[in-house]
Amino acid sequence: MEILTKMQTAFVAEYIKSLDAKTAAAKAGYAKCSAKRQGEKLLQNNNVLKEISHQLALQAESLQVSKAYIVKRLLSIIEFSLAEEDILDKEGKKTGKSKLRDAQSSLRALDFLCKHLGMASQNDDFAPQEPCVTFIDNLNKDKI
Repeated sequence: MEILTKMQTAFVAEYIKSLDAKTAAAKAGYAKCSAKRQGEKLLQNNNVLKEISHQLALQAESLQVSKAYIVKRLLSIIEFSLAEEDILDKEGKKTGKSKLRDAQSSLRALDFLCKHLGMASQNDDFAPQEPCVTFIDNLNKDKI
């Protein structure tokens, strides 16, 4: 494992406490105005992610938490985060519309679960791809 900087190490320690990249980055010493961006960037750093996983494994081992418990909790987080909740207006009344409770948290939990179960790799077919835009310039109303 590659050595992390002091700030990266501090970020890992804070991130494990809060699971909030922005807060962890700010508490680790990164500028508050760019903490969100820095936190997101740190969570894309493979060395930081490996250290987070390593520290979580150490915590789980010291607490004697089973892998089954971790998987069960991740599934609970995913289900809770993907539940729909009503959108309320300014007066607190239902608007008739709904939204996912916290899609970002569910995606993070799903990603972690897939990695934990060995289901994700860098060569997967569902890896993000660059968007492709096609322009059609010879259309008229009759062809549409």
